[in-house]
Amino acid sequence: MDIAMNFTLGLSEGVAWPWPIAVYLFLAGISGGSVAIALILNLYRKQTTVNTPVLKAASLTGLITILLGMVCLVLDLTNPLFFWRILVYYNLSSVMSLGVIALLFYIPLVFVLTLVALRDEVKKCGALAWLDGLIGVFNGWRGALHWIVLVLALTICAYTGFLISALIRFPLINTAVLPALFVASGLSAGAAASKMIAVSMFGDKLDSHDQHILHGVEYPVMAAEILCIFMIAVSLILGNAAQQAAAAAFVSGPWATEFWVGVVGVGFVLPLLFGCMKSRAGFFLGGLASVAGMMCLRLFILYAGQLFSI
Repeated sequence: MDIAMNFTLGLSEGVAWPWPIAVYLFLAGISGGSVAIALILNLYRKQTTVNTPVLKAASLTGLITILLGMVCLVLDLTNPLFFWRILVYYNLSSVMSLGVIALLFYIPLVFVLTLVALRDEVKKCGALAWLDGLIGVFNGWRGALHWIVLVLALTICAYTGFLISALIRFPLINTAVLPALFVASGLSAGAAASKMIAVSMFGDKLDSHDQHILHGVEYPVMAAEILCIFMIAVSLILGNAAQQAAAAAFVSGPWATEFWVGVVGVGFVLPLLFGCMKSRAGFFLGGLASVAGMMCLRLFILYAGQLFSI
């Protein structure tokens, strides 16, 4: 009991989860969002056997970002060299342990998905050509692989929200809406990242059917993000004294500026404006703004949530 109380009081005095955790939340969201949106697109278009540019881009993006996210998470530990302990000791009542279990399945399966999606590229690489036989085996289970990874990708997006929403002394963070917000923002930024990489690295066209569908999906997903943020703000304003005090994060101090400039201006307004340009420059600028806005959202939630505490 004493340990728990000291831990909670320590969190209420300042920022216990600093920027590496915000970066981890960002990278995990990009990973889960990009993989999930690409798999949903493939399943929707009934092209589960096709290695589309978007699938290649999303799987590669998902693998790299989740691995970088793990680096940030491990380095933020008090004793990084003992990170293996969280892979051995589990507490099924802990959100952290459940997230680790999901990651243990997600990371290797995203690696397999990346190999399958990039099979043609792997064949062309002499040093990796020997992997083709193994990839062929995985390819035979492609349908099941897509569904399993899709569920895990959405789980990773939601898990990052559940992870920090468990901090009960922070009204801005401790809300059931947060996982939904993190799923929506992950899908939005993941789609933007996948679109840009598909065009720049894998030869997709700006006017391809996949790009057209993803572009159309961005607006309802963005609307869902805005609705979630609105719900969080209203619940704070109409809540108890502690929640009303936390609502000040949206209107006062440097984090309010970061929210209105970074989250609203860069994350919502700029993608809409650049989307109207109908040019290659507008395409990439809008995508970059969407990704940057997601990072600003993670920073705002984590820092403002901890600073405006009970």
